Formats: sequence, structure tokens, C-alpha cells
Amino acid sequence: MPGDIFKKRKIAVLGSRSVGKSSLVVQYIENHFVESYYPTIENTFNKSIAVKGVEYDCDIIDTAGQDEFSILNAKHAIGIHGYVLVYSVASRTSFEMVKIVYDKIIDFCGLQSVPAVVVGSKADLQRREVSTAEAQELANKLGCAFIETSARTNLNVGKVFELCLGEIEKRYRRRGAPEPQTSGCVLM
Repeated sequence: MPGDIFKKRKIAVLGSRSVGKSSLVVQYIENHFVESYYPTIENTFNKSIAVKGVEYDCDIIDTAGQDEFSILNAKHAIGIHGYVLVYSVASRTSFEMVKIVYDKIIDFCGLQSVPAVVVGSKADLQRREVSTAEAQELANKLGCAFIETSARTNLNVGKVFELCLGEIEKRYRRRGAPEPQTSGCVLM
């Protein structure tokens, strides 16, 4: 809309392989569930999101799966405003990776915390290895929001990104920090 000012935000979606990162993003952006699995190298999607009367122009970066030996790519830390940390409720290993990935982000950025949402994906599955309570406990310990989702049934998919934007805004309000740059340029 001409004349409207959008807040530009970059959100990185991180987590282990096969936890449903791409399914979550595609369901959110394109409103459909992808049945087959194709490993992602990296895709960036753009979507305008309105939350509490504020318009955001969001770049959502769907990353390749991480493991404990993966090296965090600089483009997944520098210039990123918020993180969606995804695990599968049916995989304890992927849940344990959430803290490892979060710690890598903190180390790389040199910060004490970053705006993030811990996301339990595949909540529609009967078999669980991770309870909602223990995931909520981890999110509380990390200072993150928490939600469970299902890309298959579209459960809470949009809420993930609204929560992430809320965490980003909360960080800047709480610290009295200046608004993140909107130009997309990073000076080093």
C-alpha cells in the first residue's frame, strides 16, 4: 500500500534435519502441506504480516538442518532479528538440539539472549518423545516463547511467526534499544 511504512524483519528458522522446518514455512507462506521430504539447502520467503496493528515486511529464512557439529553460518546470525527453533515432538534428539543451536547463536552473536520461539512441530503425531511441559520448561530457561504446531493440520502455524515478532519487539522495548536497521546492510 503506497505510503504505508513497514517494519522490516528477518527471521531464521533453525533446527535438526527432518523436523518440519520447511513444512512449517511452506504451510505459512503458501497455505499447503508438503507430503514429501526434500532436504533444504536454504530458501528465503517474504511475507507481509500484520500483528497488533503493526505491518511487518518479513524475510523468513528456511535453513538446512543443523546438528551438533554444524557450524553456524554467519548469515544465520548477522542481521537476523529473531529465531524460530524447531524440534519434532517425536524426536528427543531434535529437542536436545534446540539448546545446542540456541547456544551457538548466543556465542556467535556475543549476546546473552536473542528473540526466539521454541517450536514443537508434528504435534498431530500420536507418538511423542518430548512432553509439552518439558519443552515449555526449556523455553522458559532460554527466555523464549513456546508453541506446538502441526504443518499437516495447520495448527498454530501463523501463531509461530506472530510470537517471534512479539519476542523481537519485546526485546527492543525492554532494552530501550534502537529499532533494528531496515536497510538490510550490515557494517563490519
